[in-house]
Amino acid sequence: MNSGILVVAAQRELRRSLFDALDQAGYPQIHSARDVSHAAILLEGRPPLPPLQLMVMVLAGDERQARISCEQLRRLAGGADTPLILVLADEATLSPADLPPGITDWLSASQIGNELVPRWRRSQAAGRGARKAVPAEPDAADDDYRCVFEEGDSEWLIVDAQSQRLLEVSPTVARHSRMHASQWEGLPLAEVLRFEGIATEQALAEANRNWYPCQRKSAQGVDTGQASVRRVRHAGSDALALMFRSDRADLRAEAALSLLSRIFASTTGVDAQSAAGRMLFDELGLDYLAVWSARQDGVDAPTQMLQLWNGDDPAWPPAQMQSSLQLVLGGKPILYRTDAKRLAQVDPLLRQLELAGFAGLPLYDERHTVLGAMLAGSRRGFGEMGIIEPVLRCAAARFAQMLELGRTREQGRAEGLVDALTGLPNRLLFNDRLDTIIREATRNGECFAVLFVDLDRFKAINDTYGHAAGDQVLRTVTQRLCGSIRASDTVARYAGDEFTVVLRHIVRNDDALRVAEKIVQVMETPLYLEDGTELQVTASMGLSFFPDDAGDTQTLLKHADEAMYAAKHEGRNNFQIYEVSPEYALQHGMALKTRLRHAEGNGELRVVYQPQVDAKSEDIVGMEALVRWEHPELGMISPAVFIPLAEETGLIVSIGEWVMRTACLQAKEWEQRYGLRLRLGVNLSAVQLMEPQLLDTVARVLRETDLDPALLEMEVTESISIKAVPNLVENLHGLHNLGCHIAIDDFGTGAASLDYLRRLPADRIKVDQSFVRNIGVDPDDEAIVRATIEMAHRLKRAVVAEGVEIEQHLQFLREHGCDELQGYLFCRPLQPVSFDKLLAERQRLLEARVAEPA
Repeated sequence: MNSGILVVAAQRELRRSLFDALDQAGYPQIHSARDVSHAAILLEGRPPLPPLQLMVMVLAGDERQARISCEQLRRLAGGADTPLILVLADEATLSPADLPPGITDWLSASQIGNELVPRWRRSQAAGRGARKAVPAEPDAADDDYRCVFEEGDSEWLIVDAQSQRLLEVSPTVARHSRMHASQWEGLPLAEVLRFEGIATEQALAEANRNWYPCQRKSAQGVDTGQASVRRVRHAGSDALALMFRSDRADLRAEAALSLLSRIFASTTGVDAQSAAGRMLFDELGLDYLAVWSARQDGVDAPTQMLQLWNGDDPAWPPAQMQSSLQLVLGGKPILYRTDAKRLAQVDPLLRQLELAGFAGLPLYDERHTVLGAMLAGSRRGFGEMGIIEPVLRCAAARFAQMLELGRTREQGRAEGLVDALTGLPNRLLFNDRLDTIIREATRNGECFAVLFVDLDRFKAINDTYGHAAGDQVLRTVTQRLCGSIRASDTVARYAGDEFTVVLRHIVRNDDALRVAEKIVQVMETPLYLEDGTELQVTASMGLSFFPDDAGDTQTLLKHADEAMYAAKHEGRNNFQIYEVSPEYALQHGMALKTRLRHAEGNGELRVVYQPQVDAKSEDIVGMEALVRWEHPELGMISPAVFIPLAEETGLIVSIGEWVMRTACLQAKEWEQRYGLRLRLGVNLSAVQLMEPQLLDTVARVLRETDLDPALLEMEVTESISIKAVPNLVENLHGLHNLGCHIAIDDFGTGAASLDYLRRLPADRIKVDQSFVRNIGVDPDDEAIVRATIEMAHRLKRAVVAEGVEIEQHLQFLREHGCDELQGYLFCRPLQPVSFDKLLAERQRLLEARVAEPA
């Protein structure tokens, strides 16, 4: 058997069309096969050389079938390196973007007669370069409209520039419109596409690729969207190419995203469920949508919560007879794009509705228990599955959320756990939820904030306008609070006009502060009673943070309540963050000192870690170890309060050694796990620096933890003077000789001279956060930061900026050459488990980047 061309097509008509197109072009050896097995028989006994010139195969299935068929074809004798052109049959469910790699070209079945041979010859000419061994068709190089067909999975219509009749449409047009490609040929453009806001003649004449609203013909009438026009060449003549992008949510990702945002923005309740269902039904072009709630005991029949159907109501089969529904309620998802009719034999619902596309998705709660089912169907089949499937899954999650909240409220009302007026959790349920959140956060190393909200002068509203008006105000406040938070957060009516909020998954304090600021702004919006009376209702709010301020429910709430009263004292209509005041520390200094003596032994001290990042790449290069004290009654005590007490009592020596050992052990563990060579910063106080045994202590800790000394950086505040600590320079040189790095902390707040800095063996200078936070506010502080960076670099010292909180800080520091950054813009101080997750995610992203093909 001589060298030739292999054609593989299951449909006899397409196989004949391929054979005729190649035969008329003068190719004598054409091997026509029904499938790959038939092709193997035809090629049996054929010598491996010379190889086949070309293989052409028709695809009629999905992406998986296409991949398997191509792999089988490549395994045939002589098929491994042979050019391969794929033809997409009209019933193919894959898009050109999903085609297997390594193919030479593709075209739709309707293009076989006029495109197969020209495309093959062009690919030959491109492969042979300048030799041009195979003559190309006349003007083939001008047929640049083919390239636009391959810009993703877009809709393209090619129109004759003179007659304005359609010459060709892309396969996507036929698939989206449900009209065969042959139904489009020769149609006047005026019957196919109508522009809005601009005359068709003007849009075609300008052909400037601007987008204009329009309507495009479809089997169901019209699809709305936008279209643009460009000039191309077709068969040697001038033509126009129109690109159309639909507004349908099942065809266009932007429209799908808009749909989901509106579904998730809807409030909860039966009306919201109906509204979300109607949006999904209309914008996905569904013919059937149903939401079912499973009975909690699993014995009785499920309850239908929502049903929409495009047609006359049939005799609906009972739920027990709907096999697909029962499978979904059992936790099995079902998804058929165009061939759901195969289920009709076992499911009377699909048999009656004649659905081609069908999806059934379980509705899960947080514990992955099936709450119900969502069923969706279309007579014509679903559109782009890359869009449809995520939309359906997200919608199912939203329906599950509504269902779960409804059940919780039902149960809560029955058990006295939900407030009857607002539908929010009451004090009992909120406290129980907060206990659960604390356990989860402790286990996962997460941070969160508690917000205590108290309405300002609410009693005056009740006294002036009556309790009915007060109830309306409370319901409106509930809506405003719920609209200001995320789905993962919790709002409760704690008592009277007091509300509590839990803001989950806080990385930076700013995350919570932005929500609090948003609530202040929302509350300032005028409120109108039913009789038209305008009221101005404001709120005072206090925030406390877990685990920084407390580790238990009552203390967190107590601190948030104290911060709320601080907001009242500041004039109301604002929020305050909880902190132990210096006045309290002065009044209770002796009690704090006594408790601090037992803090280490009682496990009240902990070490948290704040990342330091490279200013250019923002990759993690180091971390600072920071000590925290959780007082059993007061909660978290600020280091600004207890560190001076520890220095005054001499406890700082033992506490400092404990922090150093704990941090070095943790750093060694992370070094073994990730190998990132992260620098560990540990603070040294003036009292520690005066200790004669300091060098022995540091050497012993390094020896016991087996941490490389080059990874340990001792941070010394600039305010420590050589006079106060006579052996300061000697101790720092000793630490340097051990292999440790030295950093001058809080730079700019002391009175260090240039000579002082030159005498110290400092590797790094840390600009104090008080200057960094004034970037963009105080030009003098900006000048200090610039001068510090320039001076440090002249002394061959690296610079770390602390307190980087906003993008303006970042840009300024980058522009002026700061080496490293530290602050809430990147990350708050984290518990070890959270810092470990941060490093693991960094490692995963790095490995994924390395694995990407070049």
